[in-house]
Amino acid sequence: MTEAAKAPLTGIRVLDLATLFAGPLAATMLGDFGAEVVKVEHPGKPDPSRGHGPSKDGVGLWWKVLGRNKRTITLNLSKPGGRATLLRLAATADVVIENFRPGTLEKWDLGWPELTAANPRLILTRVTGFGQFGPYAHRPGFGTLAEAMSGFAALTGEPDAPPTLPPFGLADSIAGLATAYAVMTALAARERTGEGQVVDMALIEPMLLALGPQATWYDQLGHVQERTGNRSANNAPRNTYRTADGTWVAVSTSAQSIAERVMHLVGRPELIDEPWFATGADRARHADVLDQAVGDWIARRTRADVLAAFEKAEAAVAPIQDVRDVMTDPQYAALDTITTVDDPELGPLRMQNVLFRLSATPGTIRWTGRPHGADTDEILTDLGLTPSELAALREEGAL
Repeated sequence: MTEAAKAPLTGIRVLDLATLFAGPLAATMLGDFGAEVVKVEHPGKPDPSRGHGPSKDGVGLWWKVLGRNKRTITLNLSKPGGRATLLRLAATADVVIENFRPGTLEKWDLGWPELTAANPRLILTRVTGFGQFGPYAHRPGFGTLAEAMSGFAALTGEPDAPPTLPPFGLADSIAGLATAYAVMTALAARERTGEGQVVDMALIEPMLLALGPQATWYDQLGHVQERTGNRSANNAPRNTYRTADGTWVAVSTSAQSIAERVMHLVGRPELIDEPWFATGADRARHADVLDQAVGDWIARRTRADVLAAFEKAEAAVAPIQDVRDVMTDPQYAALDTITTVDDPELGPLRMQNVLFRLSATPGTIRWTGRPHGADTDEILTDLGLTPSELAALREEGAL
């Protein structure tokens, strides 16, 4: 049996109509575990991720990751022929993922009534900035807005500095994970009911969930968490510290036993006897004292010596790594977290592997992101379209 045949989502067909980035990422994760993903792009306006970030020899590298395990076709859904072809595809699919503004599919007569009529078992997954209803539903929505609205930016950064946005698609990534989970939940429900349904995913909601009990704290106590930089309100020492060779490490003491080990390690065991050392919250209120104790000790040693000493003491530390470090980190290497995939255009590429390991039905990267529309004729011919029908669709501008 091939790896693809063993994959748990083999036999599930996903139509990926989405762009930038949560919806396509969800489709990628489904494809990594065997789903047949068909990426549907506008003939003249490819997914913008093809042009995001650095490229090599004119080939976008981000797309190679985001587009992996997807076959690509072009289809203009605003054309009658494009609409009819999508409905034919939807009749063969299990999942459609889209991220148009609410009302766009309906404008093309491709809303839920039309899609479920074509396929009552279909799961329509709608990923937008603000959801399908409410006062903001029709606003353009991006991950940056979710990072701002959710409270993430307000919590991030130093206390006397501006709120800080992440330099990467954090909200989109979290929403992509949540969307894949939502799709799997809807597929599980279909096993019982035999019917599909609509998934409504708003970027602003998974981001809010990731921030923990902020809403409950405020509801019950009126508590508003403030920016604390790298420090935590729940434990200390917890910070980044500069080593003697100019690198940085991060220390965490979420457990009381770890905090005590760190104090023994840095030669300040007397601090353990302080009344305030007994709880994480009280330690956090004395972070200046603890940061100085840890920071002075680390500043006199190289990063290698610090990591070795913390490991021997069974205390929690990690190097502050950039991508160069990640690519050579022995733990990532052991897990094959960054794996090598052959690409027809660029040769061997290294990229993140599938997200988790399953012992019996593993996922795999079967191929990297393919050129725009590379599989259009093959997929539509398999769907039953004749050469003359394909020619007519191209004449119409639907392909």
